[in-house]
Amino acid sequence: MTQQFDVIVLGAGAAGLMLAALAGRRGRSVLILEKANKVGKKILMSGGGKCNFTNLYIEPEHYLCHNPHFIKSALSRYTNWDFIGLVADYHIAYEERKHGQLFTINGSKDILNMLLNECEESQCVSIQTQHDVQKVQKQDNGLFQVQTSKAVFECQSVVVASGGLSIPTLGGSGIGYEIARQFGHHIYPTRAGLVPFTFSDYVKDTSSRLSGNAIDVVLSNAKNSFAEALLFTHRGLSGPSALQLSNYWQAGESFFINFFPQVDLFAILKQKKIEQPKVLLRTIFLALTTKSIALELQLLIWPHEAEIAIGKISDARLLEISQALQQFEVKPSGTEGYRTAEVTLGGVDTKEVSSKTMESRLESGLFFIGEILDVTGHLGGYNFQWAWSSAAAAAEYV
Repeated sequence: MTQQFDVIVLGAGAAGLMLAALAGRRGRSVLILEKANKVGKKILMSGGGKCNFTNLYIEPEHYLCHNPHFIKSALSRYTNWDFIGLVADYHIAYEERKHGQLFTINGSKDILNMLLNECEESQCVSIQTQHDVQKVQKQDNGLFQVQTSKAVFECQSVVVASGGLSIPTLGGSGIGYEIARQFGHHIYPTRAGLVPFTFSDYVKDTSSRLSGNAIDVVLSNAKNSFAEALLFTHRGLSGPSALQLSNYWQAGESFFINFFPQVDLFAILKQKKIEQPKVLLRTIFLALTTKSIALELQLLIWPHEAEIAIGKISDARLLEISQALQQFEVKPSGTEGYRTAEVTLGGVDTKEVSSKTMESRLESGLFFIGEILDVTGHLGGYNFQWAWSSAAAAAEYV
């Protein structure tokens, strides 16, 4: 016999578990179907295993969406403080890091266990793993039929919480987009977001030699700029500043690195020229960054002046060097793609989804929450907060 539930949730990630817990507390019978062999895999690996579960400063400008007003309703009705309150109820230890980011102290498992406990306490939530959803269709009786690799189910409401395409080894797949298209929804083109940049030119060689080194910089292009750490890798550039800017970068574009954003570099060099005319440029930069980074910057920007005392370098050349260091242009060959991307940009067009209920405007009983929607947050807990808030919005109506 076909098993029946009030609600079937596709995906046991952050949004899916949150919705199931809240809908279960309303007395709705909920089945979560998860493709992977375990639930919450992405929660467990997030934040280096510490789960950056929200941010103290949740504002709409920290999100990308083709319909920017869409996100305001859900974020204002279930706020970061609501989730922090839930975390506090469970006595989960957490800490604030820079930019208002909140991380667990004892690990991501605390957040996952909290969500699972919330589901269990409702006594209305069932979770089944290793169910690969194959078909979802609306029947003549008004119920949805969900067919998986193992069974067939019926329900009144289907909630697509299957996430995006990022990190496929953790269960990411395109099934959510397929279901959305099947019911007539427009999908904005998807691409990897919050992802490291790769290079095929001299920048790759430089980054490879500097692999593991980090420096506080400003990365910028015409769309945005981010003042955070830049991490050199064997393949290119990573770290918070690179991940953030990747959301605003398209293939073929270049961007700029300001290696020394906190200082007036030209003024410093002119002053040193007067005070210490015999000093070498690299000696000055050793006070501003690490030796390895200073030597690589010398190789890139002032190789011909490497052994020339600053007193013998013209002011015009010092200005050129300063400008090159504070507006260094690079052109990535690409990104590391979905393999390491933290999020998927693009997704279900929010103009076809109710901002109040997360229900499809094209098919009653069909809901979309979390990353499947065309909503992408900045690095720093914003995507988790969208998962909690969008789930809470839909949970009132499924």
